[in-house]
Amino acid sequence: MIRAVAVVSLVLLLVLVLYVPAAHPPERFLGQLRSEHEAAVAFWGPEPAYRMLDRAMRLQSGAAEASPLPAARDMPRTPGINGAVAIEMASVNQRLFNNAYFRSVDALLMLASYRLSSLLEWLPWLLPLVLVAGTDGALVRVIRAKEFLQHDPEMFAVWCSLLIITACTTVVAFVLPVQLHPASLAGLPIAMAVLLGRAITHFHQRA
Repeated sequence: MIRAVAVVSLVLLLVLVLYVPAAHPPERFLGQLRSEHEAAVAFWGPEPAYRMLDRAMRLQSGAAEASPLPAARDMPRTPGINGAVAIEMASVNQRLFNNAYFRSVDALLMLASYRLSSLLEWLPWLLPLVLVAGTDGALVRVIRAKEFLQHDPEMFAVWCSLLIITACTTVVAFVLPVQLHPASLAGLPIAMAVLLGRAITHFHQRA
């Protein structure tokens, strides 16, 4: 069951992530980023909001540097045949990747980087909750074992499936150009922490 849910969720996640840039122009993602940055300034204050924006820019630039696709400025400039080949390859590269879809993908990644940066701002408050939820689940599991209560593998599969669905929903929420309140970014990780604790409670170790 868990494997089927994981496969279906990942396939749907891939389809949605590839479809969203085709359905929205790059201006839609950039406008959404500006709107959420203004909301972050109002919610967090100017200094944390601009720190999140700077972190997002560094994440985006790091992803661009890690990309295997060469930029036009990185193409060799040797004369003769090699130079002609380099120019032609740069032209093909521009025609292939400098279109509306890939510009939307770039803008989508920028919006996702900003939302990830905003989520990282919540980590000092979220990590203790994750530790508490995991510890609580482990303690409940130990208590159930001491009371000779059977662990339920079906419920473990249900909670794990919900955890996988919530994780995929989080990724989809990061790329959709819809308004997300800064506080809402903490909601999905909190839900994942609770589901993780419940899954640990029903974990059944086979003999």
